[in-house]
Amino acid sequence: MSYRLGVDVGGTFTDLLLVNEQSGELHTAKVPSTPEDSSIGVFNGITKVCSNANVDPSKITSVMHGTTVATNTILTGTGAKVGLITTKGYRQVLQIARSFVPGGLGGWVIYNKSDPIAPLSLTIEADERISAKGEVLSKLKKGQLAKDIKELSKKGVEAITVSLINSYANDQHEKEIRREIQKKKLLPKIPVSLSSQVVPEMQEYERTITTVANSYVRPKVAEYVKNLQRGLKKRMNDVKLRILRSDGGLASAKASSDSPVSLLMSGPAGGVSGAIWIAKQAGYENLLTFDMGGTSTDVSLVKNGIAEQSRETSVGDVTVRASSVDVRTVGAGGGSIAHVPELTGALRVGPQSAGAEPGPAAYNKGGIEPTVTDANVVIGYIPSEIVELGGDSEWKIRKDKAQKSIKSVASALGLSVNKAAAGIIDIVNENMYGALRLVSVEKGYDPRDFALIGFGGAGPLHANALGKLINSWPVIIPPGPGVLCAYGDVTTNIQDESSMSFIRRFKDTNKQEVTKIFTDLEKKASKTLDADGSPKKNRTTSYQVDIRYHGQGLTITVDFDLSELRKKGLAAIGDKFDELHKQLFTFSLDAEKELVNLRAVVKDKALSVTAPSVPRGGKTPTKKSMIDDEAVVFMEGKNQKATIYDRSLLKQGNVIQGPAVIIEMDATTLILSGHNGKVDKLGNILINPDSQGE
Repeated sequence: MSYRLGVDVGGTFTDLLLVNEQSGELHTAKVPSTPEDSSIGVFNGITKVCSNANVDPSKITSVMHGTTVATNTILTGTGAKVGLITTKGYRQVLQIARSFVPGGLGGWVIYNKSDPIAPLSLTIEADERISAKGEVLSKLKKGQLAKDIKELSKKGVEAITVSLINSYANDQHEKEIRREIQKKKLLPKIPVSLSSQVVPEMQEYERTITTVANSYVRPKVAEYVKNLQRGLKKRMNDVKLRILRSDGGLASAKASSDSPVSLLMSGPAGGVSGAIWIAKQAGYENLLTFDMGGTSTDVSLVKNGIAEQSRETSVGDVTVRASSVDVRTVGAGGGSIAHVPELTGALRVGPQSAGAEPGPAAYNKGGIEPTVTDANVVIGYIPSEIVELGGDSEWKIRKDKAQKSIKSVASALGLSVNKAAAGIIDIVNENMYGALRLVSVEKGYDPRDFALIGFGGAGPLHANALGKLINSWPVIIPPGPGVLCAYGDVTTNIQDESSMSFIRRFKDTNKQEVTKIFTDLEKKASKTLDADGSPKKNRTTSYQVDIRYHGQGLTITVDFDLSELRKKGLAAIGDKFDELHKQLFTFSLDAEKELVNLRAVVKDKALSVTAPSVPRGGKTPTKKSMIDDEAVVFMEGKNQKATIYDRSLLKQGNVIQGPAVIIEMDATTLILSGHNGKVDKLGNILINPDSQGE
């Protein structure tokens, strides 16, 4: 009997899912995260989930892990001291950047530009030059370079980035510099990242900042992965550790340590993968995903069962060129703190968060600030007398402490405690609604064509209200919504990609040349899967092109099938580009098209895990499933009677009429008045307005 374990580390909780690989039997657990060292929370969770399932940890053969270590390293500014080697004349590449100031026309007035993560004082120049066609115009001069690297060594650099102009076309000089560092032992044991390996694409700023970010997080991620492997080996036998990438695929522990820039959106990607897995089995392939945790909310769009991808990943002030699920994040979570600035007297919620420590006031762990969770407790959406955090009977909710924290907001607004709490929830819902519009309406999609799936520890509490705001139905609340990210970790596959810049107008190339390049890129990306022992028969490959109209500065990424390219020629790509351009900008041009970057993504077959079905029942839930049918919630400006249900006792076919609160180990679901939730065969709760019927 062997088991596979999914582990997702969030800002407040660490979620675990244990899967029996033979029977598909599932076990979940939720433990507090340990921000000082995430691995402690992981090991606490492993102990708990194995104890719950009565399984010996040594039976676990694979651990799939979504981690925020790389993300938090950038957000907290605690990465390595990075030295940068660039071409002579390009020393200020990070300082010049793209001259982009966020905000409106007057954004520059309040904009404080953050310092580059590789400072100018640690940047040196290499006397060399390669042309855009890859020709060596000036050979690398190694004498002065060796002296400059010695100076970097004296300054205590912890990682080195080599990013030379046009190295995407010819990596010869970057490799020579790395050999020089290693041969002469100028910087022993210091990791060296080459831009031609991390992102072999044109545009020197994007290539440099991406490779510098890789160096910045590399020592910390490598140390974390090493500690995790050591701890896992103590508890398990021959266990394989795989880390979730930003694009929703898995990478080996070694690949993750060497190229951690691909992990920056690892955490949110797990939730999207989990949402796709459960929704597809329920018959829904067009989704808006809504993942609300303790600290932030992540939203994304899924079309035809495939998550929208982005070629850029942003964390804080750092934007890198790395494939990721197109997730938008807002600082709105259960722990988001509400406040009323004295100057404006207007209620604000977030982005500051109470986090895991001390947490909301209701958690009784020392928190006193009013949070979204406290507001939900005050108006009865989280029944304090029933809910146990993470299923821990020792960890009760304190309504009195929640009320005390909300009083400060109520006094400042001149409202009752209930109305102030309802106001906090309305504000945070509007913040999250804005994020959902970013991934749908502003990308040319109509939200009414999509179902909304709510998960995360706090998502099911707010999902019905978000569905109402954006008009996406049904609102799907999956079983175990608080641990869905861990489902995503377990049910995704190992993958890698290979890309290159190939700037050609359609008239200057042909389908044979482009097809050959894609075939070579596929072979290159397959090497990672070869090293992992993935059988070739289980692999699939997808192909992407970054393309534009000739004369444009920006590109659009187009996915296509290689067989279509062989059959129709470059028109197979061009026609799709025209369609996508029209969707995004309402028009397309009768203009010459130009290829910019080509990319092949190779994936292994994912583990087939079937969601368990729930027993059939009647339309009316059983009395046994009702915990309290006389509960009171404050909704629509007044107290209303609500029924509280135990989700584990609900049956397929049950229809729950709102107002209702549904309790389970890892989350609480709210159904608003005027809405109902029907339980499907997998135990999903499908919420619709009463006006739409069941």
